[in-house]
Amino acid sequence: MTEKAPSPSHASLSPERESGKTEPSPSGRGLGEGLSCWILTNGMAGFETQALGVCEALGLTPEIKRVAPPAPFRWLAPHGPAAPDAAITPPWPDLLIASGRQSIPYARMIRRKSGGKTFTVVLQDPRVAPSNFDLVWAPAHDRLEGANVLTTLLSPHRLTAERLRDEAARIEPDVAHLPHPRIAVLLGGSNAVYTFSEATAARIAAQLAGLSDHFHAGLMVTPSRRTGEAQSRIIRDHLAGRPAVMWDGTGANPYFGYLGQADAVVVTCDSVNMVGEAIFTGKPVYVIELDGGSPKFRRFLDGVYAYGAARPFVGRLESWEYKPLNATHEIAEAIRRAMKAR
Repeated sequence: MTEKAPSPSHASLSPERESGKTEPSPSGRGLGEGLSCWILTNGMAGFETQALGVCEALGLTPEIKRVAPPAPFRWLAPHGPAAPDAAITPPWPDLLIASGRQSIPYARMIRRKSGGKTFTVVLQDPRVAPSNFDLVWAPAHDRLEGANVLTTLLSPHRLTAERLRDEAARIEPDVAHLPHPRIAVLLGGSNAVYTFSEATAARIAAQLAGLSDHFHAGLMVTPSRRTGEAQSRIIRDHLAGRPAVMWDGTGANPYFGYLGQADAVVVTCDSVNMVGEAIFTGKPVYVIELDGGSPKFRRFLDGVYAYGAARPFVGRLESWEYKPLNATHEIAEAIRRAMKAR
């Protein structure tokens, strides 16, 4: 039986050192020709990916700036001053998108030295007053509030409907033999708050085998670097002889292709980004809850369950519908409106 999910309930907006270029998405909604944009992070992929996704949704070509302040500046961030950096000099950009604790002193400095002409956006909780910036985005589970704070249930990313279609077509020959329903299985691993043990891997493997045996599902499994060799081997051995493919870590990761080919998604709970990308597809999402957790992760998971996009994975398949969420475009639209109004 098909169920309808409730409407979204997002809070809305009130009133390695190098630089490089990236190309905007051709489907992005632009802010105008010639608008300059910087992305400023400490180089961590997660921070950059979120900022790039927002820039691409705006139709902008950002210049990437990465900072690595020396001691004592890095110890004092985000509250202390910005360390001198030869790459962070005028002319200041029209738009700055900063993310990560080490970027915050530079974002404050640029806003001040530009005389407020640089529209300054921070992704994630800056750990200082949001009033230091023009706009701050934070995930709803952070519980950050402010007149210029936008919160969404999910996080921004670079995934688009076009990319899903393209990646699905690219891997079609590799999965053409798999029956429907096809299930994408996205495996994370142990992190600061969750543990992915070999016993957990054995439990997951048995449940996935059950999807094949009892629901005649085809499985497309992609582990991450954090999954662990032993855990991956346990799952691979369980699926041997069943209609399943599992990425072996060589060549390009078929992660997005699997999402595009899937009728449903099974994903471990340890990555907010992986769960969010699965929900972006609009397909039923089953979350594997690992041992451990934190209050923030609990609030996030309970939020996506309450919205109706995801359910805990208990080894069976169901069918339901929900309105897909796109935090990337929500954030981009908030920036566009605020910059045009100013």
